[in-house]
Amino acid sequence: MSKRSINGTDFTAMVLTGAEQLQQHAEHVNSLNVFPVPDGDTGTNMNLTMTAGANELKKNHTASVGQCAGVLSKGLLMGARGNSGVILSQLFRGFGRYAAQYEELNTQQFAAALQTGVDTAYKAVVKPVEGTILTVAKEAARHAVYYARRTTDIIELMTEVLAKAKEALAHTPELLPVLKQVGVVDSGGQGLVYIYEGFYQHLTGGASAAPVQPAVQGQASAAAAAPSAVLTKPENVLSSVQSSAQSQLSTEDIEFLYDMEFFINRRLGAAANSDFDEDAFRKALSVGGDSIIVISDDETIKVHVHSKTPGEVLNLALVHGEITQIHILNMREQHRDLLTAGMDIAPMPDVFADIPEEKTSVQAPAVPPADDLAPYGFIAVSSGEGISNIFRSLGVDAILAGGQTMNPSTEDFVNAIASISAKHIYILPNNSNIVLAAQQAKELLEGEREITVIPSKSIPQGISAAFAFQEEESVEANTSNMLEAIAQVKSGQVTTAVRDTVIEALEIKSGQYIGIESAKIVAAADDLLEASKQLLANMLVNGDEIVTVLTGADTDDEVTDALAAWLEEAYPQVEVEMHEGGQPLYYYLFSVEP
Repeated sequence: MSKRSINGTDFTAMVLTGAEQLQQHAEHVNSLNVFPVPDGDTGTNMNLTMTAGANELKKNHTASVGQCAGVLSKGLLMGARGNSGVILSQLFRGFGRYAAQYEELNTQQFAAALQTGVDTAYKAVVKPVEGTILTVAKEAARHAVYYARRTTDIIELMTEVLAKAKEALAHTPELLPVLKQVGVVDSGGQGLVYIYEGFYQHLTGGASAAPVQPAVQGQASAAAAAPSAVLTKPENVLSSVQSSAQSQLSTEDIEFLYDMEFFINRRLGAAANSDFDEDAFRKALSVGGDSIIVISDDETIKVHVHSKTPGEVLNLALVHGEITQIHILNMREQHRDLLTAGMDIAPMPDVFADIPEEKTSVQAPAVPPADDLAPYGFIAVSSGEGISNIFRSLGVDAILAGGQTMNPSTEDFVNAIASISAKHIYILPNNSNIVLAAQQAKELLEGEREITVIPSKSIPQGISAAFAFQEEESVEANTSNMLEAIAQVKSGQVTTAVRDTVIEALEIKSGQYIGIESAKIVAAADDLLEASKQLLANMLVNGDEIVTVLTGADTDDEVTDALAAWLEEAYPQVEVEMHEGGQPLYYYLFSVEP
């Protein structure tokens, strides 16, 4: 059996089968999730993202593969949840851009579409890390381009693509140390392999893919061959939880340290309406920069570049028009902040209690007339009615309810932005796995709305950022103040373990209360009060002055009173604030500030 091309009907069926395959294995993908944080929801986020795209395709498919790829791209883009979902949406966004001109795709065109998807996804990520879904997609696409010159059979090509994807997946632990430490393959890459398996199954009439010999042997091979088995032993459970994605990188390795984004208005300036040579402009930017994106039309040029010399970049841009919406970020400074700031820690698979799913909702005020715009508007992600009330009291306009396994989608953010009539809107994601979806919403509305995403990784960081905001200050000053505020916050959480394990030298028993600071479990006790004391004692160092306690939905008032009394006695110099948070899963959320 052979097939020389795929049309829109074929592509739709491939996508639906891929989505079904991913849905069936979403929990397995969750169990592998340790990068970029061990939050155990990559499978959930990829599944929700892929389902959004598949549903859009079900409603609007045609015989044209180009039109169908565009429909899928739109559905994925708006439904993207979490980092993995956003990257998945970018892979098919690029695929759709290439396929748009075709009614059918032959082998070489299909391979080129895969490669364009990879290029788009890499450009969408500020600091791409190898050993992730990006690597699996890149290696599969590169092999597709190579092999497409040797076959005209789409089925044969897809067989090769899937085999290469599995091989690249098995190799991910050799590229990303945290995967090798834990003994798993990359979760996002595994999710993509399941999608490709669905593509293969449709093309072969439902046949299962032949086993593929992985590129490496040993632990990674075992993970690829029998992936669900690698987490069944206690010694394989995240022995290095504190190793976040960012901690695997050296700050000094960031060579092109200034992340720049801006627009050039070609209708204004000394060079208004002059010819624009995009290739020459890219070449000039590449002399001292990388991660270059240049998108131009008759009126506007959008530029993204990582550069050593931002002044030279702006001088190059001024030749072509007037520069607007300039954003420059020092990525070394950002990396240092990420290494020192408290990061939100979601529960590890099978170690913590399950998180109840929360339905995402938008609670927004009535929109004032367009000529009566407020200077600022705020969107915050919250978990718990008490926390939502705190954000409302701080002037947040729209609140998105989102738990660890139900991250708000890009579309949720877009709808929330549309509900606010303000000149400039700030977004507080309050979870490390929600930041990228918020940023994608900002990019979708670039040129239409002024939006800044403050990369808050926890509820305490979000509250601190909202406190730092001053209505009378400029956008630049407020952004700087809020970034400084979140960098000073240390975050802690208390929850329960659901099975026995050992994390470094800390022995944890099922049912015990465990305390987490930043990305590290630092306390375990049979008593909630004792675990909370251990955690706070670990957090309160170097003259810290402010402790904020957010009580959870299942917290006992007597324990909270005892905790408050202990803090007053043990740390008389510390100012303590107690609030009812109402969050699920976590008995306490702690914030410690200098």
